[in-house]
Amino acid sequence: MSNKVYITTAIPYVNGAPHVGHALDYCLADVYARYSRLRGFEVRLQTGVDEHGNKIYQKAFDMGVPVNAYVDGNAKKFRDFIEKLDISYTDFIRTTDEAHARMCQEIWRRLLSHIYKAEYEGWYCDGCERFITQKEYDDNSGVCPDHQKEYKKISEENYYLRISDFKDKIHKAIESDELLILPEFRKKEVLKLLEESPDVSISRSAEQLSWGIPVPDDESQVMYVWIDALSNYITVLGYPEENIDTWWPAEAQFVGKDILRFHAIIWPAMLMGLGLPLPKTIISHGFVLVDGQKMSKSIGNVVDPIDVLNRHGVDAFRYYFLRHIDTFSDSDFTWEKFEAAYNNELANDLGNLVQRLATLASKNHIAIDNDSLEYKFDSEYTKCMDKFEFSKAFDYVWGKIQGLNKRIDNEKPWALAKNGEVEKTQKCLLGLMGDLLNANYMLSPFIPGTTSRIYEVFAGEEIAPPKTPLFPKD
Repeated sequence: MSNKVYITTAIPYVNGAPHVGHALDYCLADVYARYSRLRGFEVRLQTGVDEHGNKIYQKAFDMGVPVNAYVDGNAKKFRDFIEKLDISYTDFIRTTDEAHARMCQEIWRRLLSHIYKAEYEGWYCDGCERFITQKEYDDNSGVCPDHQKEYKKISEENYYLRISDFKDKIHKAIESDELLILPEFRKKEVLKLLEESPDVSISRSAEQLSWGIPVPDDESQVMYVWIDALSNYITVLGYPEENIDTWWPAEAQFVGKDILRFHAIIWPAMLMGLGLPLPKTIISHGFVLVDGQKMSKSIGNVVDPIDVLNRHGVDAFRYYFLRHIDTFSDSDFTWEKFEAAYNNELANDLGNLVQRLATLASKNHIAIDNDSLEYKFDSEYTKCMDKFEFSKAFDYVWGKIQGLNKRIDNEKPWALAKNGEVEKTQKCLLGLMGDLLNANYMLSPFIPGTTSRIYEVFAGEEIAPPKTPLFPKD
């Protein structure tokens, strides 16, 4: 078995600011990356930005700035955001990178036996940057449900990827879990979409789309965003100019549910056409709702992740979005819920526990022999993490933290010390601290900054309580 693990995140368009959906991609992938490293694997974690397409070109035009300057600025915003979230990425790709464009063109050439040119007349969504089937048009009454804009009727000659060449093989791979799609109910949705999936347009007229990678040997056409964007997962590894067998196939690819169809249908078709193995798992997360409603600028309920980060810091952000937002399903965010989680759970359950234990250990001159501690994952934790059920794994460890608070109250080490029972006091506190540090070890993929601070509190020759609370209450 290889000791290398490759993990990917979806690459967002840079036609807007980072939002909480992007943050979920990054945080979920980072949890799995950190967990994999703790298990002894060498990890590559890819992230990046998708910089081509009409939406980006139009936004730069509307703002009166050169498109290159526009994407440079927004790429930096996303990179800064990723670093602010404490994401342990190893690779950051921009689809405007010269090497990516060059490798995309070679990928196109290698897919030529599955590509044909045809006239298209039908519906197109500018917001989704994709063509719409007549059935979708009818089902949505001619209006995109995500962008609330009418579909456009267009007529042009494009290149197509013959999805029909791969449908049976993709179906078999998904059905047999060779390509595992999580959660299970998304797998069923994909299989239904696959049945109805037409061949896919993979280019646009250069007259209609000027900002993109030119189609090899045809200056009249520009690569459609999905061929360009999806290829990033392997071009960042050097394909097709380098052998990528060391890292590919990806162990896990994290995407939002709104782009699952592209990753579970078009992407496998591309890989099959290239003769490359499929990723092992595609994990699809839901939307973050606000008071039960989808975020919308028109409604005015959009939550800016920077506001959340600024309120209480990165680990409070990661705590809420990794524990209280279900890994797979749509989940709700409100400021009231966030503040309650911060004060009642982070400050009370964890912050207070660390403060109490460290103070008791310091007063009683007790220190831990860290070399004798053997950190381990509980089997229930491992079971959840291996199934990518991160919110469940987080809940499990938090139960340990709450259990330690109850044990302190029940075992009353301060009373043992007051009664002069030195040996019992020492045994009690060492047991509590050892269990806290093991829980801290399991929490480290989720809130790494906090767990590093907790380890430092108890790791020295003398235990010193934090000078400032881990999570100061409002």
